[in-house]
Amino acid sequence: MSQSTVTGAGPARTADPGQGRVFRTSRVVRSVDVTPAGRLRFDALARYLQQAAEDDLADAGWAERYSWLVRRTAVAVRGYPAHRERVDLRTFCSATGPRWAERTTTLAGPGGDLIQATAVWVAIDAADGRPVPLGGTFHRVYGPSAGGRVVPARLSHPGPPDGAVGRPWPLRASDFDTAGHVNNSIHWAAVEDVLAGLDWLPRRAELEYHRPVLPGHAPELVTGQAADRLAVWLCGDGQRLASAVIG
Repeated sequence: MSQSTVTGAGPARTADPGQGRVFRTSRVVRSVDVTPAGRLRFDALARYLQQAAEDDLADAGWAERYSWLVRRTAVAVRGYPAHRERVDLRTFCSATGPRWAERTTTLAGPGGDLIQATAVWVAIDAADGRPVPLGGTFHRVYGPSAGGRVVPARLSHPGPPDGAVGRPWPLRASDFDTAGHVNNSIHWAAVEDVLAGLDWLPRRAELEYHRPVLPGHAPELVTGQAADRLAVWLCGDGQRLASAVIG
């Protein structure tokens, strides 16, 4: 049984495809993955998603000369897995665009599906960081599960309100990955800093990545809260770096 069950109908979910590739793996929820109260943290979930995607590519024998940069991620929560619980992950390509693709990943516990995440990843040239076409190999391996569905890559979150005041959110050397910028899971750690101390189990969360967070940046964490929604922004040099909406 999940450690925490979220009440309400919850967001709509994407069914597994009737054809094409679905990669399956599993993880055990460790003590480093949960809050003091035992809730699976969103930054740990982001690591699970990224690891499952990398394992899928390795299992498929992926050898294309481009890499992937996450554009946005949306998470729908039915329940949170418990500490020490083994969760099964199913991941597949659920839609495509000219230079990007959507990956849907579902986490399931012994009692059924708990969390589903959809993430749009842009294919980028490793040398110059520019978006590149997906190519024939991608469509052969991952196209059938998408079933012709098309997804846009545009971002939709509003910016912070005028006059909003943030607080410094210092970066650490361990926040940077092999791409030379802050890993996408670290943005979720900023969300967790805001959620800490709130007696709230989110049902949904969305994070959009506007610009890479690079060495030398000094981000500020800006927040806004309504009765049933929390907004979070990472800003720097007068620009949005990332934004999240939690509900």
